[in-house]
This record gives sequence, C-alpha cells and structure tokens, in this order.
Amino acid sequence: MPQALKILLIDDEIDFVETTGKRLVRRGYLAKTALTCAEGLEIIGSGWPEVVVLDVMLPDRDGMDCIREIKEKWSALPVILLTGHASMETGLHGLESGASDYCLKPIDLEILVEKIAIAHRESRASGA
Repeated sequence: MPQALKILLIDDEIDFVETTGKRLVRRGYLAKTALTCAEGLEIIGSGWPEVVVLDVMLPDRDGMDCIREIKEKWSALPVILLTGHASMETGLHGLESGASDYCLKPIDLEILVEKIAIAHRESRASGA
C-alpha cells in the first residue's frame, strides 16, 4: 500500500484548516496545519510535508513573501496558493514566485485534491 501523502495547510482561517485537514485525512492523506507563515516554515523545516497549500493573506507575513522564502530554502517543494481575493493577478504573481498552482477560495475539496495530486506528481517527475 502506498504511503499517504503529507500535506501542510498554512492559513489563518481556523475553520478552514481544521475542516479541510479533517476532510483530507478522511481521504487517506496525512495533514498538518499552521496558522502563520513562521509556524509553517518550522513544520517544513522538519522535512514533513510533500505538498504545501498556502494562503496569500497571513497575519505574520504576506503569503507572497512566505512562498519566496519556502522556494528559497526548499525549491522542489510544491506549493499551491489559495487566495480569497478573486485576483488572477495575485495567482499569476504566485506562479512567477514558484507556486505549482493557485486556487480561489472558497475551493471545492475535489478540485484542491486534484491540484495537490498533480503538483506532487509533477514534483516527483522532475526529480524532486
């Protein structure tokens, strides 16, 4: 049986991370959550996640700054950006900063799971 994919959700919306984390676990994934960029970086630094789902609005740091720091230290780690601000410009900016993909909130879980699987598969195919 394949090992469950490890997903880190970084978002300051407690209801979103708790609910989404539980729903991912029910689908066979392993999920951890962080409410700040600093907390997320600590978890990433432990080598735990295989995919990060990152909100662009965080209380301690702009999500774009957070993804730049993630990519600087862990360039191969796939990151999917979430934005509650319906801005294609923000999503495109995120892709330029190294995001694998981006989604507008609220996101349907099926779409998020599909984007996570694609990002993970592409990172493994590139030798990450």
